[in-house]
Amino acid sequence: MVACFHCYNVRLSMQQLTLRDDQTERLFGTRDEHLRYLERRLGVSINARGTQVSVDGEDQDSIEITVRLLQSFSQLLTSGGSVGKNEFRTGVRVLEEDLSIDLVEFFLDSSIPPTLKRFLVPRNLNQRLFIQAVDQHDYVFSVGPAGTGKTYLAVAMAAAALVDQQVRRIVLARPAVEAGERLGFLPGDLVEKVNPYLRPVYDALYDILGYEKVTKLMDREAIEIAPLAFMRGRTLNDAFIILDEAQNTTREQMKMFLTRMGFHSKTVITGDITQIDLPDGRMSGLVEALDILDGAKGFAFIRFTHKDVVRHRLVQEVVDLYARWEAKRRDRSVAKDGSS
Repeated sequence: MVACFHCYNVRLSMQQLTLRDDQTERLFGTRDEHLRYLERRLGVSINARGTQVSVDGEDQDSIEITVRLLQSFSQLLTSGGSVGKNEFRTGVRVLEEDLSIDLVEFFLDSSIPPTLKRFLVPRNLNQRLFIQAVDQHDYVFSVGPAGTGKTYLAVAMAAAALVDQQVRRIVLARPAVEAGERLGFLPGDLVEKVNPYLRPVYDALYDILGYEKVTKLMDREAIEIAPLAFMRGRTLNDAFIILDEAQNTTREQMKMFLTRMGFHSKTVITGDITQIDLPDGRMSGLVEALDILDGAKGFAFIRFTHKDVVRHRLVQEVVDLYARWEAKRRDRSVAKDGSS
């Protein structure tokens, strides 16, 4: 029997539901930690007596989210899914975005490759849309602020494709803007020169596949480091190609990169157009590509916002405050130009 929901009219701000007895421990968490998290995050009051749960609060939407979450996770457990701390945080985030979302379908989404599910579960709607876009398109642009999981998701999808033998290699590229692409001034061989710029990609690979496996794959050249400056003239077949920090490409670099893909390959371009480090006067190749390719068939565009930040909660606040500050600065600049 799945969770049964009964709404009582004793008070408009209270709702109740009945859970299965064999699920309460997993749903409530150790010392009711999951319920306490919901109370802190949503500002509700939860009273659990056995299998009977009542939810009270001042905001009706928060009460509805809490009840829908517990109902859905009861059904998820019945369907063989797992429920833990990460699922609770993700579930709240998803329902805050769209209360009509079916959380059971979200967590059991059959369009997500089983291998990828071993690595991660999408933590918001845009992350799931990104995974689906990569599965269905050969070119995917993933644009948004820091902390939204753009690079991590791209690497996870690449790792899953490699493990499932959908591709023969992963090719990682990133513009070395800080060195002006003059990689010869850095010590070491080619890989050692570009390593500092690809560290976030390496971190994601190590986290997903483990250091030893990544090292073996690199020794076999199944994972290849390809400095963007040296990719001209290549054709990449049977590859999962990732261009990270694409906002720092020039027009010429972006066009060159987009024409490298061969047969049976996928290309993912990630970037944050609010953090462009190109010299003044140089247009970002990513910004131009988003405009030029808008509406083109075969291309998918996923745009993350500050609401999709999945790092420490204050990272989302930092991104939001900077965005508001930039908007005010633009408004002041426009007003100044209009009055002059």
